[in-house]
Amino acid sequence: MVGVFDRALRAVAGVESGTSEQSPASGVADEPLTRAQRRHAAGLMRVNHAGEIAAQALYHGQALGARDSAVREAMEKAATEEGDHLAWCRERLSELDAAPSRLDPFWYAASFAIGAMAARAGDRYSLGFVAETEHQVVEHLDRHLERLPPGDRRSRRILERMRADEQAHATGAIAAGGVPLPRIVRRLMRHVSKSMTCSAYYL
Repeated sequence: MVGVFDRALRAVAGVESGTSEQSPASGVADEPLTRAQRRHAAGLMRVNHAGEIAAQALYHGQALGARDSAVREAMEKAATEEGDHLAWCRERLSELDAAPSRLDPFWYAASFAIGAMAARAGDRYSLGFVAETEHQVVEHLDRHLERLPPGDRRSRRILERMRADEQAHATGAIAAGGVPLPRIVRRLMRHVSKSMTCSAYYL
C-alpha cells in the first residue's frame, strides 16, 4: 500500500518515473506566438497534462488488480511510458509560463478508482478498458492538434508522439485479449473525459 501512495504522490508532483526519453520537442523551434495563442496553447497542454495524470492512475489501479502477471507487467510498462508523456507536458507548460491543473489530485484519485474497478471485472475487460480509453485519447489528441496555434511547433511535436504511443497501447491491449466494452460504459467514459477536459483547460 505504501508503494501505491508513493506512486500517487510522484505522479501528482510531476516526478513519476518514465523511461527518461528526451522530449520530442527537443531541438524544435516555435514561431512567435501572441499572448492569446500562448494562453490557448497552455490551456490545451494543461488538459493533456491532466490526462496523463489520469492515465498514470488508471494503469496503477489496473496493475494493482490484475490477475495475470503478464497483464500486470503490460500495465506497468504502459504507465512508465505515460510517465514520459507526463514529463513532456509538464515541461511544455513551464515553457508557456503556465501551471498544471489544480485539480490533478482529484483526477488521480478518481482515475485510480476507475482503474481498480476495471481490474475487478477481469483482465480481458481491463484490457478492453485500456483499448477504449486509448481510442478516445487518440480522438482527443486529433482535436487538440487541430486547435493548436499553427506556430506552436513544440507542443505539436509532443502531441504527435503521444498520439502514436497511445495508438500503440490500444493495439497492444486488443492483441493481448481485450474485449469491447458495453456501449453504456463507453458513453460514460466519454462523459467523464469531457468533464475533465472542460475543467482542466481553465483550472
